Amino acid sequence: MEKMRADARRNRAKVLAAAEEAFAVDGLSVPLDDIARLAGVGAGTVYRHFPSKEALFQAVVLDRIQQFADEARELAAAEDPGGVFFDYFVRVVRQASLNRAICDALAESGGHAFKAGAGEEFRAALAELLARAQAAGAVRPDLDGDDLRALIVGCLAGERYAPGSRHLLRVVVDGMKPAAAAT
Repeated sequence: MEKMRADARRNRAKVLAAAEEAFAVDGLSVPLDDIARLAGVGAGTVYRHFPSKEALFQAVVLDRIQQFADEARELAAAEDPGGVFFDYFVRVVRQASLNRAICDALAESGGHAFKAGAGEEFRAALAELLARAQAAGAVRPDLDGDDLRALIVGCLAGERYAPGSRHLLRVVVDGMKPAAAAT
């Protein structure tokens, strides 16, 4: 695979950032010309990197899930594995809840995000944070990675149906703690 020039990489990153913002607000109805304008590039630049709006949409979702995975890997060696795990879990739910595309991608088990590998990296990195938090006694030992994914999806549904109900997320977080630690 040929390496992209530095300016092409910058333009691609600007398009992805603009598209994430636009898709979060307007979904797939946003015109590509609007995304190009928001990114400060021409429409031709968008089409050079992404042959269709659907390809751009998919790239935005994969990019965000990859960012989640990268962040989790960076946190894997942090002190206070329990605090790090719970802070990360809440941050993922809050960030994902702002973007329906990300919510849908995390909810689907066989979709493009997970076939492409980013979802699997996210699951593995999240499972590592979970294992460290469990070893530290901060998270109940009967949870696994599939349970976490289900809890994230459930929290995202809660955000969708009861926006701003931060107490629901706290209930889930408390439920992940060992009985003696739940507050």
